[in-house]
Amino acid sequence: MGNLNVTQLSKKKDKANYIHHLTKDIEALEYMIDKNMIEKAPIRIGAEQEFCLVNDEFLPNNNALDILKAIDDDHFTTEIGNYNLEINLDPFELKDDCFSKLHQQLKDLLAKAKTEAEKHNTKIALTGILPTLSLKHISIDNMTPIQRYYVLNEAIKASRKQDFNIHIKGVDELNLLHDSVMLEGCNTSFQAHLQINPDDFIKSYNWAQAISGPILSVCANSPLLFGKELWSETRIALFTQSVDTRANSFLLNEKQSRVSFGNHWETGSISDIFKDNISRFRSLVTAEFEKDSLEMLQNGDTPKLKALCLHNGTVYRWNRLCYGVGDGKPHLRIENRYIPSGPTMKDEIANMMFWVGVMVGRPKSEDNIHETMDFKDAKSNFFTAARYGMTAQFNWKGKTISSERLILDELLPMAYRGLYKMRITPRDAENYLTVIENRVNIHNGSQWLKKSYRNLLKRKKPLEALQVLTANMYLKQEHDYPVSTWEVLDEEAHTTFDIDKKVVHVMNTDIFSVGKKDSLELVINIMKWKNIHHVPVINNKKDLIGLLSWEEIKTHIDEIEESTNSVQNFMKDELITITKEKSIVEAKQLMKTNNIHCLPVVKGRKLIGILTSNDFQNL
Repeated sequence: MGNLNVTQLSKKKDKANYIHHLTKDIEALEYMIDKNMIEKAPIRIGAEQEFCLVNDEFLPNNNALDILKAIDDDHFTTEIGNYNLEINLDPFELKDDCFSKLHQQLKDLLAKAKTEAEKHNTKIALTGILPTLSLKHISIDNMTPIQRYYVLNEAIKASRKQDFNIHIKGVDELNLLHDSVMLEGCNTSFQAHLQINPDDFIKSYNWAQAISGPILSVCANSPLLFGKELWSETRIALFTQSVDTRANSFLLNEKQSRVSFGNHWETGSISDIFKDNISRFRSLVTAEFEKDSLEMLQNGDTPKLKALCLHNGTVYRWNRLCYGVGDGKPHLRIENRYIPSGPTMKDEIANMMFWVGVMVGRPKSEDNIHETMDFKDAKSNFFTAARYGMTAQFNWKGKTISSERLILDELLPMAYRGLYKMRITPRDAENYLTVIENRVNIHNGSQWLKKSYRNLLKRKKPLEALQVLTANMYLKQEHDYPVSTWEVLDEEAHTTFDIDKKVVHVMNTDIFSVGKKDSLELVINIMKWKNIHHVPVINNKKDLIGLLSWEEIKTHIDEIEESTNSVQNFMKDELITITKEKSIVEAKQLMKTNNIHCLPVVKGRKLIGILTSNDFQNL
């Protein structure tokens, strides 16, 4: 939505005005295509870099607007989360060393951002999903305080009429009800743009869909969300659900999410793609539109098709058709939205070059991919890649092939041919495509994060492991060496940065809890089997109501095992508790003062963890 001053679309008059401009924009687009006004050459590339802002403990830092103001550069803009910013890189003509030039501009702009961020005790991290994000960071309080984000949030909520139900199942499982679109703020991407000759657009768009799975598999970099190991590229599942306007996918005309891979090959015209979006998805927001696009064309001006672009900005296809105007000339491009940020700038440019190379290297035999490949195979390949990354198996040309073999044997050679055809310097092509080849042979970002996190969890509780993981990721990013050169962190890995240890760093969250009417004999046996010395007692609302201690019941074991006593007869109901934000020093002192060995950790009255004297021995 850029920096448009948007408002929620609710009044009848506003809707009528918006629809009028929307239909005029479609007519204007068709007129420009028919009259060969859309630019065909030269072909340009461009990109958008989203990045995270973290504090000295590598937790999200809610100060994006302050840093944006300090940077004072039009290349930078806001994101929905107040701990993210975005860079809009300049377009470059697809030739010679354009990728090195893009890389250099990205370096220069990020260096500028880092200089200002340091003055605000802030660091910059490139990652698909920041590992240290927690539920408190996705509250409405952390939304960037700009009108258009609140408007979009209210519009989507009004369309849904219920909370967002997030369910993602990987190695771990995430079930979450949330009341805003702020989950979108968890995702940071490196969005690549490729200008397309309008005469070749439909063939190029279908090819972009076909190759999405294999390209994504090697680029995956987002396996963790809220400390849970989910998909190799969890952004795909999360974004689909975080801005979903559907309350029920079985309702008429609501069978496709606003975030979508699509349901079919494109076989019509360019404008048919826009028409399909407009037909499927109602407009959520509107803005001020000064001029009629057709009238502008008649007066010799090039229209920006603001109404169409505004609508297009609220339909999030993973491969999105975009219209734009550069140097007074209208053009069409495909925006690749599925590639994540990170692990390094060089990795990102390599991802982009690989995608662009395969796009422009499309062999003649694939011009009619819609006739030779089932669309459901292309779609299945995409979600298989999102789930499994480099271990994915794809349906490709009627056979099953591994991601590794498809990339090394077919797509990388195709990318080289395409880049050479566009006169990209051999040195540049080899420099960046070797990054992809090494990643296939060693590990991608997602694999490095997963292996490192698993190792760290052998010695650390989740939050500390996530902070150490993010700190080490940051240090490696600063050198801009590709992720394939990174050694996987071992269980002894630490950080030289000062992490202030709090209760949340050492508390246990894998808790056996019981009800007050549970059999005491059963609970005693659980304590014996699991070598547990404290068992919290909760009611049916999950509120903490008591604590059962082995010290207090061990002298009554014989009489208890022969009785029908329940938990409530022996539990302690006057409890000393602590919250997860308190310091370790404070927790130790509380135990010492009250001569206790266990502190239930609560949020309100809800039990969220347990801290025992044994937990301090591991520090």
